[in-house]
Amino acid sequence: MPLRYLFDEHLRGPLWRTARRYNIDAAESLDVVRVGDLPDLPLEVDDPSILRWTEQENRILVTLDQHTMPIHLAEHLAAGRHCPGIFMVRMDASVRQMIEFLLLAACASEPLEWIDRIEFVSLWPREVISLMASSLGDQYRHHLVFT
Repeated sequence: MPLRYLFDEHLRGPLWRTARRYNIDAAESLDVVRVGDLPDLPLEVDDPSILRWTEQENRILVTLDQHTMPIHLAEHLAAGRHCPGIFMVRMDASVRQMIEFLLLAACASEPLEWIDRIEFVSLWPREVISLMASSLGDQYRHHLVFT
């Protein structure tokens, strides 16, 4: 799975715990770290610093910050910089759906597809998830968290 993720500090709860639980049993784990666990990204670090770090480390930011992050991304891009991408979590997305989205994105896309853009991740109908999963090879299909 070529995509690597950084969870913003607001995602230190259920989504982080579910990703860690998934990684215990998975053949290929989600490559995810979070703000507050890294010496150069402490809790309460500002958004521009997060964007510079994601650019340097080539990690897609997963965040709830719909208010200030788009503004900081626009400033970051206007300064001639780049961003590996931002997955903006909408409040109607369940933890299971977010993990499924992150797995599908990691298994079925390339990092270049997400550069310099924000993808709003919302509630996905089961039919869409199933359709996307059917396009994956057998070696990845077992990664999905269908219950």
